[in-house]
Amino acid sequence: MPLDPQTRVLLAQMAKANLTPYEAMTPQEARRQMALGSCFLERAPEIFAWEDRQIPGPQDSIRIRIYRPSSAAVLPVVVFLHGGGWVMGSIETHDVYCRQLAHASGWAVVSVDYRLAPEHKFPAGLEDALAATRWVAEQADEIGVDQRRIAVAGDSAGGNLAAAVALLARDRGGLRLAFQVLLYPVLDYYFDTPSYRENATGYHLTRAAMIWSWRHYLNRQQDGHLPYASPLRADDLSGLPAALIMTAEYDPLRDEGEAYAQRLGAAGVPVMLRRYDGLIHGFARRTNVLARARDALQDVAGALRNVGG
Repeated sequence: MPLDPQTRVLLAQMAKANLTPYEAMTPQEARRQMALGSCFLERAPEIFAWEDRQIPGPQDSIRIRIYRPSSAAVLPVVVFLHGGGWVMGSIETHDVYCRQLAHASGWAVVSVDYRLAPEHKFPAGLEDALAATRWVAEQADEIGVDQRRIAVAGDSAGGNLAAAVALLARDRGGLRLAFQVLLYPVLDYYFDTPSYRENATGYHLTRAAMIWSWRHYLNRQQDGHLPYASPLRADDLSGLPAALIMTAEYDPLRDEGEAYAQRLGAAGVPVMLRRYDGLIHGFARRTNVLARARDALQDVAGALRNVGG
């Protein structure tokens, strides 16, 4: 279908701003640009309580931010992994979205500041994500969350990490996840799907930017074929937690997200796939300008509220 009218306006504004493409920047420049852009997102809703903590990580400590939407003694919890191509993003860039998600769903949210590439290449960020998720499960009583209702979620590269954490939790054992939310996730080291060809340029996320992100993330090209880097390449997807996968029509990553949903379903995993026609990659955090983003937030919140213990 045609571009969503509000998305068309957003793309025109981006074009007028004449931003430097990510692939033409250093990682440090790209981080500054993403952080600056996040300042123009919607004001965060009031939330009952939040706090930053340092928790043990595989190498150094990991910073997390815990959001509690109510005074309930025990809350279900979603571990959130931010997007940014594994190179950019932080707790701060996704602070508004995490507050919105906690407020809308009634779930606690734990946002993770995992290590970024290229300073810390695959699988450093993934190991941080897994360690933080395990910490939440192990410290459930202390932080007031329900060990039976732990979900992982993430957008874009964060969706990649969330999917990989679900695989690692199954494969290594000792961690039970109840649900996974993958927002327009990166799931395969491959740049020649129909959606990559159709949406290579002109829709915010470009094919060139994804090649740039993968180049910074991987130690070597061959690592892109490993299932924990490219979850779509996992031989077996059975036994994974139920999933909500969201894709956008005008997104290079659309096809890999939808292929993953199909494979999950074929493996017997309950999965909800929702394609947002007319929208672009990264739409979910733009609730200030896109009505469909506000709808998507409610879709995620509703899916979480339906997760049983």
